[in-house]
Amino acid sequence: MNREPHTIMLSALQHYAYCARQFALIHVEQAWSDNCFTAEGNILHERVDSGVAEQRKGTRYERGVMLKSQNYKLTGKMDLLEIKSGEPAQYLPVEYKRGKPKVDDWDRIQVCAQALCIEEMRNIKVAEGAIWYWEVRRRENIQIDEALRTTTIAAIEGAHAIFASGKTPPPTDKIKRCRACSLVDLCEPGIFRRDHSNAYIETLFSE
Repeated sequence: MNREPHTIMLSALQHYAYCARQFALIHVEQAWSDNCFTAEGNILHERVDSGVAEQRKGTRYERGVMLKSQNYKLTGKMDLLEIKSGEPAQYLPVEYKRGKPKVDDWDRIQVCAQALCIEEMRNIKVAEGAIWYWEVRRRENIQIDEALRTTTIAAIEGAHAIFASGKTPPPTDKIKRCRACSLVDLCEPGIFRRDHSNAYIETLFSE
């Protein structure tokens, strides 16, 4: 019997892009642990969400906007939606992050997923998004192009696949990411990697 796909939180896609095991521990196994980074991020988002809607120079700013996609089985709340007046109006999702810009697409995937939801809900095209990085006080503009859309849809499909299987993947091979992860003590990536290596060696010599 085919199961209905699990609805995934938009913020969970950033977890998946960072480390599929982290995603599974949080969203499948329901494990969670705060560290200084997650605590600071929570405070930042509380400040952003507490703001009220406002209009300035032809742009309306809506905060804490709820989003949903039936096509991709996504739901969640975005930090800020900028709506620039015109024919047609331009919708621009803005995400707030505590850190600084990254080479990898972890944060951009989350913004692109927000854009996919807006497109479905409003029947419009979203061409741009942005991320405000608190640590460096800088805004990074994002093009919601086909390359980013492809990467984002692949992340959505990968996250759904983990829910469907119910299995927690092994740790990421990007060892440096483990150091900043709030779940490092629960995940125990070092022990997992050593056990995996020993099993591989035993299998190799048993043949």
